[in-house]
Amino acid sequence: MRPNFPLFMTFLALDIGNTRLKWAQYRAAHPGAALLAQGAEFLENIDKLPDGAWSRLPAPTHVLGSVVAGDAVKRRVELQMELWDVTPQWVVASDSEAGVRNGYDHPTRLGADRWVAIIGAYHRMLAQGAPRPMVVVMVGTAVTVEAVSADGRFLGGMIIPGHGIMLRALESGTAGLHVPTGEVRPFPTNTSDALTSGGTYAIAGAVECMVQHVRSHCGGEPLCIMTGGAGWKMAPSMTRPFELVDNLIFDGLLHMAALRFGPGSP
Repeated sequence: MRPNFPLFMTFLALDIGNTRLKWAQYRAAHPGAALLAQGAEFLENIDKLPDGAWSRLPAPTHVLGSVVAGDAVKRRVELQMELWDVTPQWVVASDSEAGVRNGYDHPTRLGADRWVAIIGAYHRMLAQGAPRPMVVVMVGTAVTVEAVSADGRFLGGMIIPGHGIMLRALESGTAGLHVPTGEVRPFPTNTSDALTSGGTYAIAGAVECMVQHVRSHCGGEPLCIMTGGAGWKMAPSMTRPFELVDNLIFDGLLHMAALRFGPGSP
């Protein structure tokens, strides 16, 4: 029997990327809440969730999600949540939220995943002690490299192709490059290694450039945080230490949820 009413207060966080839907259910809608369950599903398989992993969850009291996959995928996810009596909220970037100010020319056009990750990283930085500027890197289908000041102002960021997109672009635009994935090496001596090393060091170079920009602009060494499904692949090739965080978007969603759904919220 499906639990279609709240057995107790719970919060469901959703991170819908270009490839997968990742979800996590917490005991409450605030940072530090106990994690009850989590999982991930490729977008083509999300219709299986109501009869699969979600069928075993207590009905969430609140749902907050970040979605970059488009409205059609968002509607499909909403259909899967009809087994519960809950209306999800979806993040749209704003001028400011949870202590972070948005420096984008058109704040609402900033990707929801970028906005949530920046908020998660900012509060992670504050919890570590004295405020300092940050470079926040999210490595997925695309790679984003964000700059954040010590006082929580998003200064701007870069978007570059992820490693897979780079390789596919080279394969489609250059004859004879349909080769297996290689290794990252300082001096590649075969085409497979040359392609893999080129893509990896292109991303690492963009990040290093942003670190230098932030250091010059903010007058201090930035804290570097990396997240995303392919972050672990990039970490060994970075030019400086990075804190690798598995679920930075969930961290950000918890901080946002505490203000939206907590005591005294509208």
